[in-house]
Amino acid sequence: MFSYIFNIIGISMIVLGLGWMFVEEPWMLDKVANEERLGMSFDELFSNEINQTLPGYLKQIYRFFGLWVIILGLFITLFSRKKISKNKDIRLILLICTACMIFPGLILGYILIPSSPFIYFGWILIAMYFLSLYNHLNE
Repeated sequence: MFSYIFNIIGISMIVLGLGWMFVEEPWMLDKVANEERLGMSFDELFSNEINQTLPGYLKQIYRFFGLWVIILGLFITLFSRKKISKNKDIRLILLICTACMIFPGLILGYILIPSSPFIYFGWILIAMYFLSLYNHLNE
């Protein structure tokens, strides 16, 4: 059960990372929360002459972010294979690394972009994390 849950977490992250890498305007995936944080619409932000190059810059940042999320998802997916995750030490490392990613990520989400729909994804990840922790402790 542990490996199935972590595979779902890893694959979900790969899919999210691909979205941030290949969507034409990735900042729009979280438009409401981003505009709320900015205190203005993206149309207003991009209309100023000084900000004409900002969309390209944002795209670059989101592409790198997407790449990092894909790599994390790949790491989780590959190390959660049944053959590897039978080792309790490896499961513990996965649990620690994933906790260091999920919990601070959700806290930062609530602090910086509380209206983000990705907050719900964070809660799903936490539920899956605790389910896998339970499975780890009972194996």
